[in-house]
Amino acid sequence: MNSILLVLYYGWILSLATLINGYEQKPLGATRAPLKRVAIIGAGAGGSSSAYNLRKYADQSLLDVNITVFERASYVGGRSTTVNVFDDPAYPIELGASIFVSVNHNLVNASRELGLMVKGAGEDRPGESEETIGIWDGKRFVYILSDSLSWWNIAKLVWRYGLAPVRAQTLMKTTVGKFLRLYEEPLFPFKSLTAAAAEVGLLDTTSVTGEVFLEENSVSPKFSREIIQASTRVNYGQNLPVIHGLEAMVCMATDGAMAIQGGNWQIFAGMLSASEANVRLESTVRSIDRNDDGTLTITSTSAGSDMETDVFDEVVIAGPLQDSGISISPPPERIPDEIPYVELYVTLFSSPHRLSPKYFDLAGSGKTVVPETVLTTLPEDSNLPPSQSGVGPAGFWSISTLRTVNSPGSASSPAKHYVYKIFSPQRVTAKFVSQILGLEEEEKEGRDSTVFADNSSIEDLPKHHISWFHEKIWNPYPVLHPRVTFEEAVLAPNMWYTSGMESFISTMETSALMGKNVAALMFQSWFGGEAEYDGSQTFWEKSGI
Repeated sequence: MNSILLVLYYGWILSLATLINGYEQKPLGATRAPLKRVAIIGAGAGGSSSAYNLRKYADQSLLDVNITVFERASYVGGRSTTVNVFDDPAYPIELGASIFVSVNHNLVNASRELGLMVKGAGEDRPGESEETIGIWDGKRFVYILSDSLSWWNIAKLVWRYGLAPVRAQTLMKTTVGKFLRLYEEPLFPFKSLTAAAAEVGLLDTTSVTGEVFLEENSVSPKFSREIIQASTRVNYGQNLPVIHGLEAMVCMATDGAMAIQGGNWQIFAGMLSASEANVRLESTVRSIDRNDDGTLTITSTSAGSDMETDVFDEVVIAGPLQDSGISISPPPERIPDEIPYVELYVTLFSSPHRLSPKYFDLAGSGKTVVPETVLTTLPEDSNLPPSQSGVGPAGFWSISTLRTVNSPGSASSPAKHYVYKIFSPQRVTAKFVSQILGLEEEEKEGRDSTVFADNSSIEDLPKHHISWFHEKIWNPYPVLHPRVTFEEAVLAPNMWYTSGMESFISTMETSALMGKNVAALMFQSWFGGEAEYDGSQTFWEKSGI
């Protein structure tokens, strides 16, 4: 969801050098290599990237590839999707994955190649307060971050946390440096994520919780709890005693945060368009059956149509198999582990009211504006069990003030309304929304006769308080328990799997990376791969990739 991202884009351009297995590159107009029929199940980041990169590899090598993408939803982008405030396309709001960062070169380069407009993350925020992020523990703000990097702010950070911020930053860069080796030969492309992670030295990071990993590397518990845990909660709905150390480090890699104007889903829509794939929306794959000749028959159903069958040479399953409902015959020798996913409630709404300083215990401090982003953590004396549902006394993971909009309401209603996004483990109530906006104070002063019951929902609030809202319940990311084994990229012969990346790192960029990895492995398999050579050159050097 608001995932904080990392990873480096590995160049895709195929040269016109000698083809694999000794075949010479044919001149323009030459006969293309035999047709390959590829099915991709899922039009999210992994599936779109598979199609996009496969088309690049195929076109540069004069290989004839026919790509079909099956997507059971009515849109592409998977967990990256938007909704429009007031149903006005001028006000798109990210419902899922909100940002990517400058080191996410797969996404950055694709955005450039596809001609998409990039904007800075938070560019649309009202900017009515210099205090942009507050860390709330349910009782008080334990720390407030300013937009400014003045010496005074840096001094406050060092005074409160000592050298912990420096140590955490150094640790993050070291961890990211290890991960970036996965994009380089000889590791890329990798069939075994487990072996690749072991090779670069990351299993020590995934084998322990973020809490233990930070403690072992001399990052103070206070900084970990107040700053790093606030990041793991907003990005993954998990506390440091739950999430593994690698994903905790991912949350700290935030430099150059950006988004696509109009919605990040456009990256994946653009990838599919460039891939020339036949995209079948609202098409659900029911089964995959292996034929005697090694090909694979997909049976699918679409809205308003009977079952269809299609035969393919290769199939990419670009989503968690556990949630697909797909029957595979014969079944793979090893079925991917079922892993739990976080249940997240996303509440978007617009209102003429600002967040209440009184609710956040700022009234006595003289502050009249609440930080535009409120992240949460657990109080120091918390005795909550280390589970992903341990939201603590705050009751929510985050509240963000996204932007202002012009209300289409009556002339008596204020024209400027604020758009908010709340992440929470449970559905928010009208009572909670009224409290954070200070509406109950109006009621006590006799300015509003509405009574907000404990079990009421946001739709029960009057239109002059909440001019628009949208609620979504979904499972956006896995519970990232410590582990040292991950799923293989090859599920069965000619059957590929991208979601093994999920329990390792769960971001748009890393899903796109695994999509590219699968495309590279598939292309490699068509020409025999590195096994055809004596080791003097790698497969990719010989092929010019």
